[in-house]
Amino acid sequence: MNNNIVLIGMPGCGKSTCGVLLAKALLMDFTDTDLIIQKVEGEPLQEIINKKGGGYFTSLEEKTVCNTEFINTVIATGGSVVYSKKAMEHLGENSTVVYLKISYDTMVERISNIKTRGIVLQNGETLREMFNKRENLYEKFADIIIDCDFSDIEKTVLEIINAIKK
Repeated sequence: MNNNIVLIGMPGCGKSTCGVLLAKALLMDFTDTDLIIQKVEGEPLQEIINKKGGGYFTSLEEKTVCNTEFINTVIATGGSVVYSKKAMEHLGENSTVVYLKISYDTMVERISNIKTRGIVLQNGETLREMFNKRENLYEKFADIIIDCDFSDIEKTVLEIINAIKK
């Protein structure tokens, strides 16, 4: 029985915002793995990445996800969680994984705070390179793909609910 809903996708796709509304609509708990990491580390994501590096961050993200049990929860993940097969397998064990898909242009439009947002760019890669790499991983791990490019939050939440009920 899949009793959790895991939201994955690019920065700016709406994982956290949709997650809260989805949890309310379905009478589920909500958690954001980025917030768990910030609480454990005691600093914002970007500070962790700047001080300790992207490798440290993705390792911490994997450890945090794999050491947390979720029950009847909508889980908004960090965009880089898909770099860890182990974390995604853990999340997928009793969850429906929903990929909130947006285009590169939409992502760039939505993330005005790129320097402080906490985006892991590996080995000096560009935002475009990160997008291309992650897009394939999101599709690989997704049970459901929802196109969010031209959709508002309420419509996206409704589409997720309808897709899960099918």
